[in-house]
Amino acid sequence: MIHANNPLQMTFVDSLEDFGPKRKKLMETSWAYFFRHHILPGIPVRKVYKHFSQFGRPTKELYASLGTLIIQQTFDLTDHDMLYQLAFNTQWHYALNITKADDNSAYMCPKTLYNIRYVIIEHDLWDSLFNSITGSLVEKFNIDTDKQRLDSTHIQSNMRSLGRIGVLSQTIHKFLTNLKRKNRSLFDRLPEELVTKYFKKKQLSSFSMIKPSESAKTLKFLSEDLLDLVQRFSGNSLTERMKSFALLKRVLDEQCELAPQNKLGKTRVTAEPKASKKIASYSLQNPSDPDAGYDSHKGKGYQVQVMETWSDDKSDNKPNLITHVTVEPAHKHDSKAVIPAIEDAEEKGVKPKELLADSLYGNDENTQNAKQLGVTLISPTLDGATKSEKLHLTDFRLNGKSRIAFCPNNKQPISQRVKNETILTKFNRSHCDVCSLRAKCPVKDSKKN
Repeated sequence: MIHANNPLQMTFVDSLEDFGPKRKKLMETSWAYFFRHHILPGIPVRKVYKHFSQFGRPTKELYASLGTLIIQQTFDLTDHDMLYQLAFNTQWHYALNITKADDNSAYMCPKTLYNIRYVIIEHDLWDSLFNSITGSLVEKFNIDTDKQRLDSTHIQSNMRSLGRIGVLSQTIHKFLTNLKRKNRSLFDRLPEELVTKYFKKKQLSSFSMIKPSESAKTLKFLSEDLLDLVQRFSGNSLTERMKSFALLKRVLDEQCELAPQNKLGKTRVTAEPKASKKIASYSLQNPSDPDAGYDSHKGKGYQVQVMETWSDDKSDNKPNLITHVTVEPAHKHDSKAVIPAIEDAEEKGVKPKELLADSLYGNDENTQNAKQLGVTLISPTLDGATKSEKLHLTDFRLNGKSRIAFCPNNKQPISQRVKNETILTKFNRSHCDVCSLRAKCPVKDSKKN
């Protein structure tokens, strides 16, 4: 049964009737008063109704329950601390329109908290909560949203950092664990040697102690075992529905190269580990967190795109307000975030007229697309110069052996070294330091050159 009390409904009981004038004034100038009168009524409770039964035992009061989740995030509290504050903190009671001190009103058990949070996350209702709060704050503080800025920050998920060997072995272990739980008969048909290597934790832990000299050999037999499992269970209606089997196939595709091999007139497919440079940044980082990505500068995890208002008026005491938040895998490029952020802000009615962003956001395509949406995108050029102004390898004079003979300022290199497909060329620092083309040149400082 749905239980929701509209905070705007008039009552005969004054929530602050037991307060003296001084305590009452403190409450009316606190965050709790603002939350009670401007945030709580706007919480989109009706969007939650359909996820609870209309019959049976009443739910916890939904305005207070959802408001509790918002306050928890605001004050960055653990579940234990949040439930403790809900039980005993009078300021929280006022903010959440809790007028009774009984357990039914002011107490929430951890399981109820988890169930409500699960409904919010599972059905993507956080956006609705965020949008309702944003609208209330914009209206209350009369915030000017014409000027905004966009940037990203890296966040790490709560997962173990795995190398390639760890990713392959843990993915196989996860699949075998789920297979034993869901279909013991299929699990029992597997070769004992395979089960011993990956299923038992003691043997599995040995993969974390592989010497660097043995890495290539280990990756080879891991790839073969991965291929064997995929071939063995492909087409099976039970395993094809398992998420862990989908991860198995994903890792095989991302980490291995398949090649037919002909022996004694018979053709069989073999798996070879891909070269490290061929592994994509969107590849699986840990089977426990399949959505995480990889950024070569910031590492594994996620990044959050955040857009907020700003003002250059120092006399303006209004708060800067976050108008857009998006969580995405770490491998996503910042340039892809501009237009979705503007479109999202437009849906909320808080679209900017000017948007400040770093150089990675400000390519020509984004600038033109933003202009069509009525937004001026302002960002510095990459490394202080546009692509057309930067010097490239084609601006250097090469000799007949495809080595650099002269730089664009007609200076010869002092040495060149070839390693694999890379040419390391060193120039005299005294020439480069006074060169008029230095700002556009791709050379980098080292200790001596």
